[in-house]
Amino acid sequence: QLQLVESGGGLVQAGGSLKLSCAASGSIFSLDAILWYRQAPGKQREFVATITSYGTTNYADSVKGRFTISRDNAKNTVYLQMNTLKPEDTAVYYCRTRSRSMALGPWGQGTQVTVSS
Repeated sequence: QLQLVESGGGLVQAGGSLKLSCAASGSIFSLDAILWYRQAPGKQREFVATITSYGTTNYADSVKGRFTISRDNAKNTVYLQMNTLKPEDTAVYYCRTRSRSMALGPWGQGTQVTVSS
């Protein structure tokens, strides 16, 4: 089973940008999709964005127009470019695989994003 490692988080001021990476331990080419989620303190984990093997993307309404998900199959990595960050984007961000049979893979360790006002 593929293992995922998230990175790229940090502290940024409101209006700033960060680019998160989700690196897989093996090929992501055969997967159906990779998904990004986030969990803010005291809140449930929520969907952020997904990208399929065909490159189709989908975003939560709260990040649409500000975040962009992309993938580099050669590097087995999925990225989340986050622009115009808001304090409410503060959370731990996780990525997860979805197989062709729609099975969801394990969570990574996450990467902390903190947006100061």
